Amino acid sequence: MTDPRVPRPPLAVVALAAILATTAAWWALALWPLSAAAPEWLARTREVCFGATRTGLPNAGGWILLIGEPIGMLAVLHVLFGDELRAGLARMHRRLAWRVVSSAVILATASGLIATARHVVAVSGGGLSESFEVATALPARSATPAPPLALIDQSGTRTSLADHRGHWVMVTFAFGHCEDICPVIVHQAQQARKDARADSVPLLVVTLDPWRDTPDRLGTIATAWMLDAQDRALGGSVEEVNAALDAWGIARVRDPASGMIAHGGTIVLVDPEGRAAWRIEGATQRIREALASR
Repeated sequence: MTDPRVPRPPLAVVALAAILATTAAWWALALWPLSAAAPEWLARTREVCFGATRTGLPNAGGWILLIGEPIGMLAVLHVLFGDELRAGLARMHRRLAWRVVSSAVILATASGLIATARHVVAVSGGGLSESFEVATALPARSATPAPPLALIDQSGTRTSLADHRGHWVMVTFAFGHCEDICPVIVHQAQQARKDARADSVPLLVVTLDPWRDTPDRLGTIATAWMLDAQDRALGGSVEEVNAALDAWGIARVRDPASGMIAHGGTIVLVDPEGRAAWRIEGATQRIREALASR
């Protein structure tokens, strides 16, 4: 039986607890040390959701997701239910039982943050730089032919990778409703192109969400991503876009209820002969090096 002397927490406090619990679960999924016997699906999930680097730590987009999403949810809770939340916490704090619970939560949170910091420092060799910029040498150039790619662009024209034969081109994958990792991926490609003084190399951004990124919306998406004149946002029917994504080996997981898609940060640099010279997972330095080495 529930003790009538200990009232139930108000809904705003319950929402706060849910945000904290969800955040803890996501951070555990992204950062909990894995043993050699850990299942392959878990490592793959980390790669898809957080862009895990070779150290096992998230890449830049993954860190933005882990840090930005909780901050965003807390901000929404504060704006919509700030007064109710403060009043509820104050009422609960006047009771010994809830003070004990809140102290335990604070202690667990602090312990988790300390353990996380120690793990990150140990894995990254004393810093976070490798999660944001992979410092390893650029891999050898590949001679593997790039898969075919022919989709509708933001002007309503069917654009093919074959149209760019004789020129270098970058291909990456994102979607319009994504507000965290996708803008980072597109910006990384654009910044690397600028830094390498490779302004003539077009960027083709293939949607991961053909259900919502329909051809008539690609113009708005291209504007939001601030694509240059030679760049293309590509989409089409659900069937043909998914077939293209499968051909390019792009792992993604879609939530049918929300429509959100977990994915990595793949950028492919295709050479003038149509070969996938370099396939890079969201590291600006390596993209820049690849562009400079073309």
